[in-house]
Amino acid sequence: MKFALSALGLAALATACSKDHPAQTNAPDIARIAFTDVTTDSGLDCVQTAGRTPATQLPEVKGTGLALIDYDNDGDLDVFVPNGAYLDAPDKGPGCRMFENLGSLKFRDVTAALGLNYRGWGMGAAVGDVDGDGFDDIYIAAFGADVLLRNDAGKRFVDATTVAGLGNEHWGMAAAFGDIDGDGDLDLYVVNYIRFDAARPYPPERFHGVPVFAGPVGKPCDADVLYTNDGHGRFTDISVASGITAPKPSTGLGVAIFDVDGDGRQDIFVGNDSMPNFLFMNRGENKFEELATASGIALNGDGAAQATMGIAIADVNDDGKPDVFTTNFANDTNTLHVSAKNGLFFSDRTSQYGLGQISRPYLCWATAFHDFDLDGDEDLVVFDGHVYPNATRETMDSTWAQVPLLFERKSERFERVEASARNEWLGQEHADRSAVFGDLDGDGDVDIIVGGVNQKLRVLANEARGNWVAVELLDERPAIGNRHGLGARVVLTQAQARQSRWIVSGAGYQSASTTLVHFGLQDDSTCALEVTWPDGHAQKVGEIKPGQRFVVRRR
Repeated sequence: MKFALSALGLAALATACSKDHPAQTNAPDIARIAFTDVTTDSGLDCVQTAGRTPATQLPEVKGTGLALIDYDNDGDLDVFVPNGAYLDAPDKGPGCRMFENLGSLKFRDVTAALGLNYRGWGMGAAVGDVDGDGFDDIYIAAFGADVLLRNDAGKRFVDATTVAGLGNEHWGMAAAFGDIDGDGDLDLYVVNYIRFDAARPYPPERFHGVPVFAGPVGKPCDADVLYTNDGHGRFTDISVASGITAPKPSTGLGVAIFDVDGDGRQDIFVGNDSMPNFLFMNRGENKFEELATASGIALNGDGAAQATMGIAIADVNDDGKPDVFTTNFANDTNTLHVSAKNGLFFSDRTSQYGLGQISRPYLCWATAFHDFDLDGDEDLVVFDGHVYPNATRETMDSTWAQVPLLFERKSERFERVEASARNEWLGQEHADRSAVFGDLDGDGDVDIIVGGVNQKLRVLANEARGNWVAVELLDERPAIGNRHGLGARVVLTQAQARQSRWIVSGAGYQSASTTLVHFGLQDDSTCALEVTWPDGHAQKVGEIKPGQRFVVRRR
């Protein structure tokens, strides 16, 4: 986040457009995308704690993540909330929560039954089977000591942090699992933020001439951490040897692990706050080379570092390569970096795709590409909310609570979907932060759960109708922790149309979403799949009928 002095130079640019995008509640119902807020009847009764309101220091405005996890292996997605705590009691928060999916967008609280008693200040959540026992575990990056919660056969969760050799003590903002060495188990990257002592907070600063609490700019930072897994859930810190500590420690907010250049090795993209982003290219044998500046993804097209919060990966120009969308601070634009056809290089194509000026009044966080309307291309959603409780349009060109941004893909551009009778949620202001995405009711489309700063979780049911295929990867080799193919690429072909998806570990903001890959289809004809597993192993499957959850088993 570009707090205080770091955003002053953008104020003039934002003034002209900050009042041009009020929430529209009388727009015609022409959008194909429609979501209904079903929170009241869902049983997902949880307020995410993030300090106290109004916020007085930086940790209280970062939010806390979410995770979708099939903890009991019954085939549906359950919901985990790491939850936060308070500045005066950072290890005595209200506690994490687990909600079991009962079907039909109904949930029940099973926290106590599973022995979950984590009460620290959770920030980011990552999901993966660290010990290869067939059940997914949870890692929590925290303001305070991080925690690994091991899943004991879907019956309970136990704190395995010390046994696993984990427990990052710095301010962990996000984490992601990925198989960086190609051995089939899940390694771990943890993103660290600034050094902050709640007992000795930094002195106040000014933003747009208004007194505010101190932001991250100019504060000392802790380097990120990279761990390798021995296959049994025991980790070794290889941060220094791997090369990920070679750059100056920065204000990390997010991470995404995926194969950027298609060489069969998992790379690491890190979004930094008001500092250049990192792109660690995997050179094999646990060695990484930082190439964000050389590849054009460290900065935006104007050569400026941004406050990268959310991360989303998609193929927006249909060339089969991953493009990277990042969300940023108010008075700035979100950024779409599109990969070049030849070589490892990204160019800022934000304005070309209609995603530039429209985002300036908003401070943006969680984001994702999904084919929400099942028409064969991916749409985009962004959730918003300011960090300063005293933000107003008059003082900061922006408000504390903000509406979400939803964009429908229309040919070579994204067009905003306005609030309407079909999408009332788009006109409702919140202090949003995290969100998770997955088919929560098994009807073939992608639903959303949204969380924010000291606000109740919201469940948004997708009302799409159309042809679809959901693809589940399954690696059944013995002792494989990465059985669902985190880091894989899946390409679907139907007639002459091709769609590419990546199963990205991390991304979004502080959260872990489904590992299923969802495709909307143009018609009901059969389709074919090309799967590139995380280690580069390629596999093809043909004659797949729409309207099913199709399992691709590694051969």
